[in-house]
Amino acid sequence: MIGIPGTIDNDIYGTSHTLGYDTALNTVVEVIDKIRDTASSHNRLFFVEVMGRDAGHIALNAGIGAGAEEILIPEEDLGLERLLDSLKKSKASGKSSSIVVIAEGDKIGKNVFELKDYVEANLPEYDVRVSVLGHMQRGGAPSCFDRVLASRLGVKAVESLLEGKSNFMVGLLNDKIALTPLEQAIKGHTEIDRELLRVSEIMST
Repeated sequence: MIGIPGTIDNDIYGTSHTLGYDTALNTVVEVIDKIRDTASSHNRLFFVEVMGRDAGHIALNAGIGAGAEEILIPEEDLGLERLLDSLKKSKASGKSSSIVVIAEGDKIGKNVFELKDYVEANLPEYDVRVSVLGHMQRGGAPSCFDRVLASRLGVKAVESLLEGKSNFMVGLLNDKIALTPLEQAIKGHTEIDRELLRVSEIMST
């Protein structure tokens, strides 16, 4: 048996990209771009909740790609006060709208709707809206990157079986297809990209 990693959350150890992740990212960025048009024309603050119960890869990458003012992920506790300060700065800088991307597993509030109520109570100048993208992220035609990755992983999986190998997962590491023991892939933990966190902080100021 050879495993192939397929999840949009990108939270499997032993690969930099899981099948479906890039497609989901492109879907999220496209939707946020459309929400941005509405937010700008109506002077609104949008909380956009994306998938990622235990990992913030989608939120972090899509948030940077779509130019979100703030990104909330499970791996980093931004805190309510810092969020309010950030939104105040955005308003003071003359921005007519703000987009906050939230991974569904973020712990800053019990849920995105409670967070909306909190911000409205403390920043009444904002007209706040919530958009939960949900399973929309799982649909659609695969991106070119995912199609090529699926082909590369599939070929390596079959070749590995023909070589008599078993109990491995094929994955993408440093742009090379590599094998990781299945147990290690299942039990291992992925880390959030600290460089991307730094970039997101710089871009949001």
